[in-house]
Amino acid sequence: MEAIILAGGKAERLGDAARGRPKALVEVAGKPLAAYQVAQLGGAGIERVLIACAAGQEELFERELDGIGPEIVAVGEPEPLGRGGGARFAAQARQEDGRIYVLNGDELIDVDLKALLESHLGHGGAATIVVARLPTGFGVVEMSDDDRVTGFDESPKLPFWAHAGVHVLEPDAIERLPEKGDHERTTFPELAAEGRLFAHRHEGVWLTVNTPKDLRVADDHVRANPAWLR
Repeated sequence: MEAIILAGGKAERLGDAARGRPKALVEVAGKPLAAYQVAQLGGAGIERVLIACAAGQEELFERELDGIGPEIVAVGEPEPLGRGGGARFAAQARQEDGRIYVLNGDELIDVDLKALLESHLGHGGAATIVVARLPTGFGVVEMSDDDRVTGFDESPKLPFWAHAGVHVLEPDAIERLPEKGDHERTTFPELAAEGRLFAHRHEGVWLTVNTPKDLRVADDHVRANPAWLR
């Protein structure tokens, strides 16, 4: 198997915290964000990773992510194609024609990629997406039926599941990716309507990096958990 990391993000909401780097190369605990994903993929046996990035950034990505393990091949988009279009464009550079992993380049998630693949193969669908419970920044008040306050939860997760930006696609799902745009609005709803899209539930760490606060949270988490650095 090969893998694609979607790394076309410009880090606009990160502002000065990005230090002028593409979002997937913004440093978390001294390492590019995408380096953690490349290491995860290498640990799952992936030997070749395609980086869907903006045209002109190919050399930068290949240099920054070299030496981690998997071969890095950056595929520059001639124009912003969106996540679905970026994945479809990068997929043209594959050497294999089978299933692939696809990961968003701006997230830290400790999902077990081998377990994800086993889940995918067990379902026999066209695609499997990793889903995680939505966190909320608000504390929750716990109450009994008579409105008596029984406690507080300062770090709750909502009873809903969100796509966590990691998935496995079969060749027929790759062929149905849009040439431009987001596959969550086209390909995935179509596959879901056909009963060919499955979910893999993840209860572990899932940190998105969109704002300076997100970056601080991710940086603090990695530094407090040195296993990420290995």
